[in-house]
Amino acid sequence: MNDSFESKQPKTKFFVGNWKKYLFEFSLLFLAVFLGFFADSLREDNSEKKLAYELAKSFYEELLNDSVTVLSKIDGRLKKEKSIDYMITFLKDSSLQASSKSLSINFLWATTVRTPVIFTPRTVVLEQLKSSGSLRYFKNQRLQKLVGDLFVSIEYIHERQELEATVYKEYIQPMMINHMDFEFQRKLFSTGIFDRLANYEDSDEYIPFHLSQPERINRVTYINALSYYQTNNIKSTRMIPFEDYVRVNAALLKELRYEFKLT
Repeated sequence: MNDSFESKQPKTKFFVGNWKKYLFEFSLLFLAVFLGFFADSLREDNSEKKLAYELAKSFYEELLNDSVTVLSKIDGRLKKEKSIDYMITFLKDSSLQASSKSLSINFLWATTVRTPVIFTPRTVVLEQLKSSGSLRYFKNQRLQKLVGDLFVSIEYIHERQELEATVYKEYIQPMMINHMDFEFQRKLFSTGIFDRLANYEDSDEYIPFHLSQPERINRVTYINALSYYQTNNIKSTRMIPFEDYVRVNAALLKELRYEFKLT
């Protein structure tokens, strides 16, 4: 009788007596899991911030170098534009048999010199930001937009310079090949190229120069070709995509300095 009665009683005494202990242990376990998750999240956040800083620093240095380079290329374009102006004026009313130091220098700059006017932006970090998805580390929305603007600006520069290369090859290079005084060029560039040309310009040295095959020069055709090359290529590229790049580059440098405290 007693055994039967005891077997029917709820067996909850053990749990009732230990619920505080279980709640405490559960709280400790929950806290440990939460703290572990929080620590991982904090570690990942710190890692992203560190990576963002390193990317920003490398990107800043890349942009800073190009900000100097693009200005030198703009100076080169201005010089080339002036030399083309000189050649257009010369072809209009000067004797094609004339010889002078100014003619030799301006003929070189107008028809031959190209490297000092071609701008090839450094894009190592920029491509990394694009291809790896690292741009997400830059939380600043204005910064992200400016990076996008930089991509567009660089693509435009490449497009314009490809057009320039086509026009140069078809219209200007034949002028150089047919009428360059290659004996003058050989003597001038016996040592060095652009540094040598700059030194020659600034010195009292004189190397005789005469246009080759002057009888084959069609003044109107050459004036039109040079005018087109100058206005629709060298000058317009300088005034639009180059200047746009300068603007975006400066804005990015400013934003990177502000966001990541770079100097």
